[in-house]
Amino acid sequence: MAKREGEAVCVTGGSGYIGSWLVRFLLERGYTVHATVKDLKDEKETKHLEDFEGAKSHLLLFQMDLLNYDSIVTAITGTTGVFHLASPCIVDEVRDPENELLEPAIKGTINVLTAAKELGVRRVVVTSSTSAIIPSPNWPADVVKNEECWTDEEYCKQKGLWYSLSKTLAEKAAWEFSKEKKLDVVVVNPGTVMGPIIPPALNASMQMILRLLQGCTDAYEDIFMGSVHVKDVALAHILVYENNSATGRHLCAEAISHYADFAAKVAELFPEYKVPRLPKDTQPGLLRAKNASKKLIDLGLEFIPMEQIIKDSVHSLKSKGFIS
Repeated sequence: MAKREGEAVCVTGGSGYIGSWLVRFLLERGYTVHATVKDLKDEKETKHLEDFEGAKSHLLLFQMDLLNYDSIVTAITGTTGVFHLASPCIVDEVRDPENELLEPAIKGTINVLTAAKELGVRRVVVTSSTSAIIPSPNWPADVVKNEECWTDEEYCKQKGLWYSLSKTLAEKAAWEFSKEKKLDVVVVNPGTVMGPIIPPALNASMQMILRLLQGCTDAYEDIFMGSVHVKDVALAHILVYENNSATGRHLCAEAISHYADFAAKVAELFPEYKVPRLPKDTQPGLLRAKNASKKLIDLGLEFIPMEQIIKDSVHSLKSKGFIS
């Protein structure tokens, strides 16, 4: 990938877990970055971004609300590309699905795409999730799940899987908009994102490994499809933005695996923690696969293996004081 000196791009949700790494990598590549945050006065959102190398000359911060169209226009104005990461991520204890998750995710995505179209943006990269691929109980049992597979909306409603539903509906809305308005959209569908933490707050996916280290036996059969290093997710976004040949959805996971596979590897690497023993097949019907993210591999992404993902995650949790 060549340097992109001077090209301006917008990263919504720039202060988040994935967004922070993406902003960092974009700055390293010479881009001018418009990064959006919820509150410009909150140093927990801004300071770590302002500390990046190149931030003083190439980073502009914008306060943005997904349901405030004018704030989105302001952030995107003057850019040629948009990375849309901003979306509420609440997995547990959703009290008001419509207002907490569904409306911000769906309407927010449409607002961002509408602004991008209006302002003549070249390409929009939308961050979806493997939560828009599984749970999919009606997928053929003998076929490895891939980019053609979609989460079952009715199943999500029945099980109260509101985050999965929000990611699914938001991604479908993006594809519908792209088709109707002729806007160039590509999508990245990351698995459970882990690795070094840049922001001060702990994100939902890193809470998964933290709870595992603390001995929790939470069931993730409906949402876990495999782990992926946060650096790989950020690089995947850049790859699909810069490669005109990249189209459609891009599954982004180091492998398709069961939560039991992940838990067993954590227990092996860190026996000093009380990691629970889980049944071998925690997700009936999920076929394991090593090179499921073939589209990104073909674009040149070399995935960091699960063992390193776990090591980097645990070391980061220690350095941040979340575990001792």
